[in-house]
Amino acid sequence: MQNLHVNYQGADLTFAKASMMAKAAATSENQMQSPSIVAWHQHSNHAMSPSYEGADPATFWEKYGAGNGGRLEVTVGDEYDFVMMETGGFETVGQIPVRNLVADDGREYVCLAPMLGDQCASIEKACVPLDEWTGNQY
Repeated sequence: MQNLHVNYQGADLTFAKASMMAKAAATSENQMQSPSIVAWHQHSNHAMSPSYEGADPATFWEKYGAGNGGRLEVTVGDEYDFVMMETGGFETVGQIPVRNLVADDGREYVCLAPMLGDQCASIEKACVPLDEWTGNQY
Protein backbone atom coordinates (compact mmCIF):
# COMPACT_ATOMS: atom_id res chain seq x y z
CA MET A 1 0.00 0.00 0.00
CA GLN A 2 1.27 3.47 -0.81
CA ASN A 3 1.45 6.13 1.91
CA LEU A 4 0.81 9.85 1.77
CA HIS A 5 1.10 12.41 4.57
CA VAL A 6 -0.84 15.69 4.72
CA ASN A 7 0.63 18.26 7.11
CA TYR A 8 -1.80 19.97 9.47
CA GLN A 9 -0.74 22.09 12.43
CA GLY A 10 -4.07 23.51 13.64
CA ALA A 11 -5.92 22.38 16.75
CA ASP A 12 -9.42 22.26 15.26
CA LEU A 13 -9.08 19.22 12.99
CA THR A 14 -12.44 17.45 12.75
CA PHE A 15 -13.18 14.16 11.05
CA ALA A 16 -15.09 15.95 8.28
CA LYS A 17 -12.21 18.32 7.59
CA ALA A 18 -9.58 15.56 7.75
CA SER A 19 -11.52 13.26 5.43
CA MET A 20 -11.96 16.06 2.86
CA MET A 21 -8.24 16.81 3.07
CA ALA A 22 -7.39 13.13 2.60
CA LYS A 23 -9.62 12.82 -0.48
CA ALA A 24 -8.23 16.04 -1.94
CA ALA A 25 -4.64 14.88 -1.36
CA ALA A 26 -5.33 11.50 -2.97
CA THR A 27 -6.74 13.29 -6.02
CA SER A 28 -4.16 16.08 -6.28
CA GLU A 29 -1.20 13.71 -5.95
CA ASN A 30 -2.55 11.83 -8.99
CA GLN A 31 -3.00 8.71 -6.93
CA MET A 32 -6.74 8.36 -7.56
CA GLN A 33 -9.45 9.94 -9.69
CA SER A 34 -12.36 9.20 -7.38
CA PRO A 35 -11.11 8.24 -3.90
CA SER A 36 -13.37 6.77 -1.25
CA ILE A 37 -12.58 5.97 2.38
CA VAL A 38 -12.56 2.25 3.19
CA ALA A 39 -11.32 2.52 6.79
CA TRP A 40 -10.08 5.18 9.21
CA HIS A 41 -8.45 5.64 12.59
CA GLN A 42 -8.30 8.58 15.01
CA HIS A 43 -5.21 8.63 17.22
CA SER A 44 -6.44 10.75 20.16
CA ASN A 45 -9.37 8.53 21.14
CA HIS A 46 -8.54 5.33 19.18
CA ALA A 47 -11.85 5.55 17.31
CA MET A 48 -11.90 3.57 14.07
CA SER A 49 -14.16 2.34 11.37
CA PRO A 50 -14.99 -0.34 10.81
CA SER A 51 -14.99 -1.38 14.42
CA TYR A 52 -15.96 -4.44 16.36
CA GLU A 53 -15.55 -5.49 19.95
CA GLY A 54 -12.10 -6.90 20.59
CA ALA A 55 -10.45 -5.37 17.51
CA ASP A 56 -7.05 -3.77 18.09
CA PRO A 57 -7.57 -0.05 17.34
CA ALA A 58 -3.89 0.34 16.48
CA THR A 59 -3.99 -2.11 13.57
CA PHE A 60 -7.43 -3.47 12.67
CA TRP A 61 -8.60 -0.51 10.56
CA GLU A 62 -5.48 -0.72 8.39
CA LYS A 63 -5.71 -4.49 7.91
CA TYR A 64 -9.39 -4.19 7.03
CA GLY A 65 -8.73 -1.41 4.54
CA ALA A 66 -5.90 -3.27 2.83
CA GLY A 67 -7.98 -6.44 2.59
CA ASN A 68 -11.01 -4.66 1.15
CA GLY A 69 -9.63 -2.77 -1.82
CA GLY A 70 -7.61 -0.03 -0.12
CA ARG A 71 -4.44 0.93 -1.93
CA LEU A 72 -3.49 4.30 -0.44
CA GLU A 73 -3.03 5.25 3.21
CA VAL A 74 -3.35 8.97 3.89
CA THR A 75 -2.32 10.41 7.24
CA VAL A 76 -3.67 13.88 8.05
CA GLY A 77 -1.66 15.69 10.69
CA ASP A 78 -0.90 13.50 13.67
CA GLU A 79 -4.57 12.71 14.28
CA TYR A 80 -6.22 10.77 11.44
CA ASP A 81 -5.30 7.88 9.17
CA PHE A 82 -7.43 6.90 6.18
CA VAL A 83 -7.25 3.91 3.86
CA MET A 84 -8.54 4.93 0.45
CA MET A 85 -9.69 3.01 -2.60
CA GLU A 86 -10.42 4.05 -6.17
CA THR A 87 -14.15 4.04 -6.92
CA GLY A 88 -14.15 5.80 -10.29
CA GLY A 89 -14.37 2.60 -12.33
CA PHE A 90 -17.49 1.20 -10.70
CA GLU A 91 -20.71 1.21 -12.66
CA THR A 92 -23.86 2.62 -11.15
CA VAL A 93 -27.22 0.94 -11.45
CA GLY A 94 -29.34 4.09 -11.44
CA GLN A 95 -32.82 3.85 -9.98
CA ILE A 96 -33.68 0.46 -8.55
CA PRO A 97 -37.46 -0.10 -8.52
CA VAL A 98 -37.95 -1.33 -4.96
CA ARG A 99 -40.78 -0.81 -2.54
CA ASN A 100 -41.86 -1.87 0.92
CA LEU A 101 -44.45 -4.57 1.42
CA VAL A 102 -46.17 -5.64 4.62
CA ALA A 103 -47.30 -9.27 4.60
CA ASP A 104 -50.55 -10.49 6.16
CA ASP A 105 -48.61 -11.63 9.24
CA GLY A 106 -47.23 -8.10 9.75
CA ARG A 107 -43.65 -8.83 8.64
CA GLU A 108 -42.10 -6.07 6.52
CA TYR A 109 -40.15 -6.68 3.32
CA VAL A 110 -38.25 -4.73 0.68
CA CYS A 111 -39.27 -6.02 -2.75
CA LEU A 112 -38.04 -5.69 -6.30
CA ALA A 113 -41.22 -4.28 -7.83
CA PRO A 114 -40.88 -5.70 -11.38
CA MET A 115 -40.67 -9.21 -9.95
CA LEU A 116 -43.97 -8.77 -8.14
CA GLY A 117 -45.78 -8.24 -11.45
CA ASP A 118 -49.52 -8.09 -11.87
CA GLN A 119 -50.15 -11.48 -10.28
CA CYS A 120 -47.95 -10.86 -7.19
CA ALA A 121 -45.08 -13.33 -7.27
CA SER A 122 -44.21 -15.04 -4.02
CA ILE A 123 -42.51 -12.94 -1.37
CA GLU A 124 -39.63 -15.44 -1.23
CA LYS A 125 -38.73 -14.74 -4.87
CA ALA A 126 -39.16 -10.96 -5.02
CA CYS A 127 -38.46 -9.75 -1.50
CA VAL A 128 -36.07 -9.75 1.44
CA PRO A 129 -37.12 -9.21 5.06
CA LEU A 130 -36.69 -5.64 6.31
CA ASP A 131 -33.97 -5.64 8.95
CA GLU A 132 -30.92 -3.60 9.99
CA TRP A 133 -29.17 -4.51 6.71
CA THR A 134 -31.89 -3.46 4.28
CA GLY A 135 -32.88 0.10 3.52
CA ASN A 136 -36.43 1.11 4.31
CA GLN A 137 -37.95 2.56 1.12
CA TYR A 138 -40.66 4.68 2.81
